[in-house]
Amino acid sequence: MLNVLPDWLKIVYVVFAFCSALFFGAFKSLLVGPIAALILIVGNVVVILALFPTHVAWTVYTLLKTHRFDAPLKVAFLFGVPALFGLWLSLSIGGSVLVGVGYGFFAPLISSFEAFRQEDESHKFFHSIVDGTWGTIKGSCTVVRDFADICYHSYPLYLKELRETPASNELRTLRLIHVPACIIVGLLGLIVDVPLYTAIAIIKSPYMLFKGWQRLIHDLISREGPFLETACIPIAGLTILVWPIVVIGSVIMAIVSSIFIGLYGSAIVYQERSFKRGVAYVIAMVAEFDEYTNDWLYLREGSIFPKPKYRKKRVSHSPDVSVGGSRSSEGKHSGHHHPMQAPGVMLMPTLSSSRSVREVIREVKMVQVWENLMQSSESVGKELLDANVITPGELYDWLNAKKGNESAIIGIGLPCYSFFQNLLRSIKVGSEGLVLLDGLEITHLNRPQDRLLDWFFHPIMVIKEQIRVIQLSEGEIRYLEKVILFGSDSQRMKSWDNGSYEPEDTLRLAQIQGISRRLIGLTRGASKLPTYRRKYRQVIKKLILYCMAKDGTTRSMSMRSVASV
Repeated sequence: MLNVLPDWLKIVYVVFAFCSALFFGAFKSLLVGPIAALILIVGNVVVILALFPTHVAWTVYTLLKTHRFDAPLKVAFLFGVPALFGLWLSLSIGGSVLVGVGYGFFAPLISSFEAFRQEDESHKFFHSIVDGTWGTIKGSCTVVRDFADICYHSYPLYLKELRETPASNELRTLRLIHVPACIIVGLLGLIVDVPLYTAIAIIKSPYMLFKGWQRLIHDLISREGPFLETACIPIAGLTILVWPIVVIGSVIMAIVSSIFIGLYGSAIVYQERSFKRGVAYVIAMVAEFDEYTNDWLYLREGSIFPKPKYRKKRVSHSPDVSVGGSRSSEGKHSGHHHPMQAPGVMLMPTLSSSRSVREVIREVKMVQVWENLMQSSESVGKELLDANVITPGELYDWLNAKKGNESAIIGIGLPCYSFFQNLLRSIKVGSEGLVLLDGLEITHLNRPQDRLLDWFFHPIMVIKEQIRVIQLSEGEIRYLEKVILFGSDSQRMKSWDNGSYEPEDTLRLAQIQGISRRLIGLTRGASKLPTYRRKYRQVIKKLILYCMAKDGTTRSMSMRSVASV
């Protein structure tokens, strides 16, 4: 009897902790949730509506100025602009409302359960009450700011790159005879794919609900996965409660994604120059989605729907940028995927045996990667400032620049140069992955399981291997540093004497320039991601304050002026 008592006490403690966290979390959700949701919804909607005329003007101007499209294709895009922007308004405003309500309600609730990861009992109680209050409100403001950065900075950068694409690149043409076919297949995709995707998602959602509950309850009974540590049982219990909401969200995402997948049939007609293959795509995507959901829910393989081939030849997906949506993509779907890769995103968490919290902790987190890269940029920036390679004036110019007039050396060159140092460090120590500033090593085994990182990790590993194979000399490395930092500014390259020399061999020079273009391209892509600009602005502010401190001119007024930018 005495041996059983500790187990019963532990059960009572877990039940009491769960009920307490649920009560405090629900109370905070009712108290803080409406404020956070209102900030996020109103902020995003204001950004969307305020920039809407500018977005339309930028887009139309880019379509008229770009050299990538011929006249008929430009006309087709111009006719499609009203529909695309109407879709943008409806989905962005609707998405902002859903995200605002979801964030405002769930962030305080989850914060209460996260508090049980604290070591001390008093800390658990304190954080279960305090966490998720002011932090949730600040988080909603951060979401609005990042969304504004995407709308005001990232989207114009995409358009600017499209406008400045040289005419020597491949010209995309459209024959007027294909215009009716594109319109018909696009409408057919909406008529066929949206209802069938909706039907498949709704029919399979009960199975996803009970299969998920079965997996979670099995882990609870056998003390596996998230239930391995006692402190995390309340969090996992919350997962069981909110699992129906996860299922509903997956169904909604499947329905929304079916709109874009159906419209993509028009692109298939354009790419394949065939109405028949566009119709085949519309039919095949239903089978792809059915097969995809069967695979994730551990149902029978294959699909009851026909899956005609809609490509004349297999579309090659470079391993450099492959993101591998599911197990079925390893061979089952070969030759049929379109560039969107995953046919109909249902956002279903895997129902396989869950990993324990200790296994999750061993995985490098995305926030660690971001923070480490920013610290690396700050450290390298200080070195370049000390060597007078970059100047405080350039930092001020980038920080205060209006859209389109930012310094390329600070905005792209500095982070690219910093990342190149990480690659060199990884090569020198013989790492199979990427070694960051503080010695943290990211490999295929411990890298963050994040789709965004997948788009960059594989190309980075390829570039690292290319640098290692060609075995650059010290002078060639210094030359590559110049090219990365200054880009096409030949005058600045000549003024910096870092012991470099330009290779006389044209093949060697072409290899170095190719590596620099790929690194700069990856940096440009990363600079458009959410949160990047906000974090990088903080790095630039720290570098400006470093210059003030070094020159002995730091004053409280100057610090406040920098912080207010």
